[in-house]
Parts: sequence; structure tokens; C-alpha cells
Amino acid sequence: MKLLIRNLSRSTTEVQIHKMFEEFGKISACNLVLDDKTGKSKGFAFVEMADDEQATRAMKALHEMMVDKSRIRVKITE
Repeated sequence: MKLLIRNLSRSTTEVQIHKMFEEFGKISACNLVLDDKTGKSKGFAFVEMADDEQATRAMKALHEMMVDKSRIRVKITE
């Protein structure tokens, strides 16, 4: 299952995102989207988890959680 994580602080790193989600299971991919020109975060990321149950648990637990002073949003994406 592929998840979209939005409203990330510009200071949140891909490593932080990976650590948050790996508590719920194995991660297939983790990609923090960066601006091509500046190399800084655009404030959203994608996480893929092979096990749908684990992904659903992660989504429910992390949705609207405060991370680096930002309330993140987690939802299923294509």
C-alpha cells in the first residue's frame, strides 16, 4: 500500500519519516519529495508498505500527529 504524507515541516528528513513508519512494519520505499532547484523538502513524502494491515495501522496512528511542529496528514494514494 502506498501512503501520502502531507504537511511535513521543511526540516523533517526522510530518515525521520522512515523511522516513524518502520515501527509499524517493513517499508518497501520511502521518498521525501525535494525541490529540484533548492534541494529542500516540498513538505510531502510517499511511503510504501507491502503489508496492507501494517500500512493501515501506521496511517491511523500517525495521521494528524505533531512532527517538528507540524500536524502531518497521512492517506492512501495510488
